[in-house]
Amino acid sequence: MRKFGLIGFPLSHSFSPAYFAEKFAKEGIVDCSYDAYPIEAIEKFPELLRAEPELAGINVTIPYKKSVITYLDRCSEAVEKMAACNCIKMQNGIKTGYNTDVTGFEISLREKLSKNHTKALVLGTGGSAAAVEFVLQKLGIAYLFISRKKDEEKHNLTYAELSKDVMEACTLIINTTPLGMYPSVDNCPDIPYQLLSARHYLFDLVYNPAETLFLRKGAANGAVVKNGADMLIIQAEESWKIWNGE
Repeated sequence: MRKFGLIGFPLSHSFSPAYFAEKFAKEGIVDCSYDAYPIEAIEKFPELLRAEPELAGINVTIPYKKSVITYLDRCSEAVEKMAACNCIKMQNGIKTGYNTDVTGFEISLREKLSKNHTKALVLGTGGSAAAVEFVLQKLGIAYLFISRKKDEEKHNLTYAELSKDVMEACTLIINTTPLGMYPSVDNCPDIPYQLLSARHYLFDLVYNPAETLFLRKGAANGAVVKNGADMLIIQAEESWKIWNGE
């Protein structure tokens, strides 16, 4: 039996196990399993690997996309550049890190992207934000990081600094934080929603619930909105290809 799984904490929001269970059933794959492994600290990752020696692949989610790199033997060029990993292949005792968020985000984002969306606000500075930054650079879209506190390295703005001029200039807004994720569905990033318009495109990496408060407020002001469901499916399939050498 080949085993695969997901590490992060908490994992009550994830439907990756259900997605892969359905995939295995549909495609008649009987020699594989996929489970959630909620670990309270990344330092417990080696313990998990010792306890589950049949693991051939792992997905990584919040909050370990950056900290897991310490435990890898090799990294793809993309992971080295962005310092964030969401997919690990285990083969012959070697743990190699990849980032499939990049492919998932780019393909999903493009669906509703227009020529008007030339500058972005990236809400959050974690591992998912690194994948978003990688894609925005590739697409030639300028961006600013937004966080609760100033970060010298990121040269970010705080939420309190989101002025009318900034909101008018940045018509693409991407939420990479877990704000609004189930079960905390009444939370949302603290941006001035009243300054949104039909020119704006709000993309939320959160996929559970399907319509977060962030997206609901955006749509109420005429903005184009999209959640992270398609991104999840695309990155999951990319992970499967990596694990199977495709």
